Amino acid sequence: MSKKKLYNGNGIVYSTAPDFSLSTDPEPKNILPPGQQLLKIKLDTKHRGGKTVSVVSGFQMEEKEAETLAKQLKSFCGSGGSVKENEIIIQGDHRDKILQWLLKNGYAKSKKN
Repeated sequence: MSKKKLYNGNGIVYSTAPDFSLSTDPEPKNILPPGQQLLKIKLDTKHRGGKTVSVVSGFQMEEKEAETLAKQLKSFCGSGGSVKENEIIIQGDHRDKILQWLLKNGYAKSKKN
């Protein structure tokens, strides 16, 4: 038997404030077009059991767009990966391939560290 949610999900159940209004509008994010985003590609091995991963950070886009971008990068590199904490993680050292793909697809301000 599942429990029903009795509130709207943001933790507010009841308010005694006379000027309280429940606004569900998400905060606007700074979303830049691909040509203006400064992406950094780096190699990382920390907290991964000695495994090497390529990390793409610095993008400003919505979560679904980041997941789509990660899926395309994983397919191009032929390896696995994920999106965590506003970073795309690709398994293995694929910095050159990732940079090549990003430049080809309009991310002109990309660089590898």
